[in-house]
Amino acid sequence: MTQTRRLVEVPGGRIHVAEQGSGPLVLLVHGFPESWYSWRHQLPALAAAGFRAAAIDVRGYGRSSAPARVEDYRMLAHVADNAAVVRALGERSAVVVGHDWGSSIAANSALLRPDLFRAVGLMSVPYAPRGPRRPTDGFAAVGGDEEFYVSYFQARGRAEAEIEPDVRGWLAGFYQALSAEGQGAYFVPRGGRLRDRFVKDALPSWLTEADLDVYAGEFERTGLTGALNRYRNVDRDWEDLAAWDGAPITQPALFVGGTLDASTTWMAGAIEAFPQTLPGLAGAHLLDGCGHWVQQERPGEVNALLIDWLRAVTAGA
Repeated sequence: MTQTRRLVEVPGGRIHVAEQGSGPLVLLVHGFPESWYSWRHQLPALAAAGFRAAAIDVRGYGRSSAPARVEDYRMLAHVADNAAVVRALGERSAVVVGHDWGSSIAANSALLRPDLFRAVGLMSVPYAPRGPRRPTDGFAAVGGDEEFYVSYFQARGRAEAEIEPDVRGWLAGFYQALSAEGQGAYFVPRGGRLRDRFVKDALPSWLTEADLDVYAGEFERTGLTGALNRYRNVDRDWEDLAAWDGAPITQPALFVGGTLDASTTWMAGAIEAFPQTLPGLAGAHLLDGCGHWVQQERPGEVNALLIDWLRAVTAGA
């Protein structure tokens, strides 16, 4: 089936969509630092299974609009983008599936717009409802003598100055570090850089030089500010979502993570709380020996889990 690309209008500008197949709409939302291309293995598989798969460039990434103000990357704006994309594609509802930050965007899309998003799939980052503590206060308490990477990303321009002189090299190191064969890169030495934690080695097995060229080419053109601005809104999100403090997501849900991903080990408590926070959960699958980039590291397993679940939640649609 032919894959198409287009830009659709949303309240904050335009969102780039890569689309394949026909049938019930599945909206795919990527994380940091990626693009629609992170779903390259899912688009044809979902299309072949009878779904209309649409992978977006999140605002600030790729061909989508990149507003100048930091506050334009708040969670509410991303939810509004997702809702507008569904409408622009001529659909009345969709299943939303996200990875990394895209998982949080997907979860909040389902939480805030249950009228549009009938089911939610979460990859790597489990759903954790808003809690009582301001996020940056929590992140500041992590790491001891070193700085947690989310804190490091807060100051506009600092991470950009590290990444943008060598986008391709930085991305290669970051992708490798969070892969199954990597050693992690979550803490920054005081006065140092995140890339000081990268291991200078070959690309991870799931990423080709051509794949890296796609990612690097987009970020070399756009810069990293739009992508990093998502991190710079964690406190604003906490304020915006006060009315949903502790709220569960009640739609049908799926979670897929990797056993070697810090997101699943650090957030093990969130996974244990799924019976309360995701009462419609069909399954929480931890892929043994898999790192953070689950749909790219283990596309066959992820596609099988996703398609089985999608068939169940869209039966009769």
